[in-house]
Amino acid sequence: MSRLLALSVLAALPAFAMAGEHDWTSYNRSLTSDRYVDMNQITPANVGKLKVACTYDTGLKVSFQTGPLVVDGVLYATTTKDIFAIDAATCKELWRTREDYEPAGVLNVNRGAAYLDGKLFRGTQDGRVLAYDAKTGKRLWETTIADPKKGETVPAAPIAWQGLVFVGNAGGDNYGVKGRMYALDAATGKIAWEFYLVPKDKADGAHVGAKSWGNADDVPIAGGATWTSYTLDPERGLLYVPGGNPAPDFKAGLRPGDNLFTNSVVVLDAKTGAYKTHYSLVPEDFHDWDVSAAPVLLTDKTGKRRLVAAPKNGHLYGIDIESGARLYRSAITTVTNADVPLSAKGTRFCPGTQGGVEWNGPAYSPRTGLVYTGAVDWCSTVRVADEAKVRNVSQGQPWSGSADEKEMFGKMDPQKNWAGWLYASDAATGVRKWRFKTRAPLMSGVTPTAGGLVFFGDMAGRLYGFDAGSGKSLWTHDLDGAIGGGVISYEANGKQFLTVASGMTSPIWPTADVTAKIVVFALE
Repeated sequence: MSRLLALSVLAALPAFAMAGEHDWTSYNRSLTSDRYVDMNQITPANVGKLKVACTYDTGLKVSFQTGPLVVDGVLYATTTKDIFAIDAATCKELWRTREDYEPAGVLNVNRGAAYLDGKLFRGTQDGRVLAYDAKTGKRLWETTIADPKKGETVPAAPIAWQGLVFVGNAGGDNYGVKGRMYALDAATGKIAWEFYLVPKDKADGAHVGAKSWGNADDVPIAGGATWTSYTLDPERGLLYVPGGNPAPDFKAGLRPGDNLFTNSVVVLDAKTGAYKTHYSLVPEDFHDWDVSAAPVLLTDKTGKRRLVAAPKNGHLYGIDIESGARLYRSAITTVTNADVPLSAKGTRFCPGTQGGVEWNGPAYSPRTGLVYTGAVDWCSTVRVADEAKVRNVSQGQPWSGSADEKEMFGKMDPQKNWAGWLYASDAATGVRKWRFKTRAPLMSGVTPTAGGLVFFGDMAGRLYGFDAGSGKSLWTHDLDGAIGGGVISYEANGKQFLTVASGMTSPIWPTADVTAKIVVFALE
């Protein structure tokens, strides 16, 4: 190739940052959601020397559950209305873009962005998906996929692959709202395909799950929302979608049957949206036990391909991908009264409606062969409403079936009774290798590394570094706010960093009232 031709080819290439081997480019680092970091600068021998390198204070008090991304030394993160870029080593702000709109949801949460070819993609609480230039923060396009008048939102962190952005709507606990999954063209925002995660109606005979809903004519089929993020098998072009609970949450008698595809992992052709298969994890749910966290696709130490998932029902599931057979179902938090019917007087059960595994799912280390899962240990009591009250609800209104309007998803136990767990389980068998009980719920991202460590944080603001094999506590650091977002590790300027999204405040979680921050750690 001549020099002039080479220069012309280079000039024609897009001017965007290329992802490096040790970047963190998706919500769960990889499209397969393993969260494993193949870096070993930080080890059990030196982890005690980790110190705060810098802090970026957003100045906002928000439900900070973002999963930060890092590409070529730049960290990207979101709040409900903001998206920003900072230097991943120094926390210097590079740009920040704010969207002014009226959020539709009560919790006003956003869980992060996706990155592809120099663009960032995120959802909003008013039902849109937005694209930005990653260098400048300039908005490039917007596409509406949800109706905020119905209570629909887009809180999940999208994922992106081969020119497509994958994201779905939430709001499945509202009257009549149906979960849907979308693929958008990354260049234009045009909808490439749409897939309903529950039938459009009882007459939707084309939907595989239509016969699993026994609703009366005046009870809409609702639920199946997506809340967090997704998983993709890039070799086979398959998209794995975790689906939320059916509605109304607590009145299963109004919707007899397995209620597919709620509380399932649905597998779609990523290019076309065609249905391939599904794995039903919590059929006939009446506890608000969503399958909300993205599953992990892995090859275990026996060479077998597995899907590992953890819903809000407090169990870890292992599925053989080749046969579809369930290999194990292992409890990873307190499970009590799971099969006891709910009553008007009140029924206490564990995990509660804010218990189990919430928005950050399992992680996998090929080094140890273990799956690491953080969970909430917090029980709740629900009093169900009479049937007439549940039927008499307007579209877009909360539709849980609870008798308590102020506690529409049940009354949680006193905060003094809450806790969390980190379970390390054999990926092939589900057998527990070790576990650790945290002083507060564990809802952060969990990240194992090639250095033999696993990092995670709790809602009391404590960040932990453990020996990934033995479960020995090696390092802790107390932050001023709850850790409900990502805990990630990456390389910048040839150095390994550990970074956490801290300072989560929310009306339904009793946490410290502080501003949301990105805190970056490095070896001193």
